[in-house]
Amino acid sequence: MRMFLPRYYDILEGNNIAKYVLCKHVPVDFEYNDTLDELWVKHDNAVEEMRVEEKPPRLSLLDLKIEIASRIFQSCIFCERRCQVDRREKIGNCGVRESRVASEFLHIGEEYMLIPSYTVFFSGCPFHCVFCQNWDISQNPKAGMYIQPERLTEMIKHRFESGAKNVNWVGGDPIPNLPYILRVLKLCDVNIPQIWNSNMYCSVETMKLLNGVIDLYLTDFKYGRDECAKRLSLVDNYMKVVRRNHKIAYMQGEMIIRHLVLPNHVECCTKPVLEWIKENTPYAIVNIMPQYRPEFRAHKYDDISTTLEPEEFNEAVEYARKLGLNLVE
Repeated sequence: MRMFLPRYYDILEGNNIAKYVLCKHVPVDFEYNDTLDELWVKHDNAVEEMRVEEKPPRLSLLDLKIEIASRIFQSCIFCERRCQVDRREKIGNCGVRESRVASEFLHIGEEYMLIPSYTVFFSGCPFHCVFCQNWDISQNPKAGMYIQPERLTEMIKHRFESGAKNVNWVGGDPIPNLPYILRVLKLCDVNIPQIWNSNMYCSVETMKLLNGVIDLYLTDFKYGRDECAKRLSLVDNYMKVVRRNHKIAYMQGEMIIRHLVLPNHVECCTKPVLEWIKENTPYAIVNIMPQYRPEFRAHKYDDISTTLEPEEFNEAVEYARKLGLNLVE
């Protein structure tokens, strides 16, 4: 799989630098009283030019991203629900006000090229999947505890020294927690790849802020049609949003796409997802996952109230092989 993740492996081998570290060496001239529109213009110009200096400048591209994220936090549009609430005062649909870490540990259950992975699980999520296996944290934004960015920076360094190959921002979902993540990375100096492990229901603004920070997108492509997404995850316009963001992520960094095969959804979801990947992100690594089990409220939905049949998973894998996808096997 090295040929599909060359930059990731180069960072691991010390032959390249994590993007967030480089981001702190890109100079940007901005003022904290600039309007948000003015900040975005300066941000986009800096990302396009990506001029890296040897010494950290007075104000960097990462500083600018943090400032933009703090403005968005006051009228939140990090996900495509676009609640526009001031999260200093109230919560939106995700339920997240301050970032709370439900758990953090060296994970050995991820894809083989990622382990051991330092996973940081946030509580809260823009999705409300009726079958969520992490429902106790994704649907409970008060789970876990707030960790000071300075402290989490120390924990990242410790995990790196203990053998972690990456920092894996997950949840719930990392989307509502982007301002916190950027503040942590501002204080961090470990040359370690950053992974965005997400359902990808991000806004375009979030995708722009991730550009130049995230090395590897570990995405969750759930559905092949909007009707299934609406019924099982309670989200609108799933296909438009998630397809758009996969295309953007594919241009911004390296990518592993996960697809959890749902019982009775091979034709409506699995095959369309795999066909779209072949057409639009052909060099992405694809992990077809068989570990569905009816959790949370799944028993209320006849089509997903059972475990996945081996024949369904085998059909999905054979279809992916037929398409010539780069499978994790």
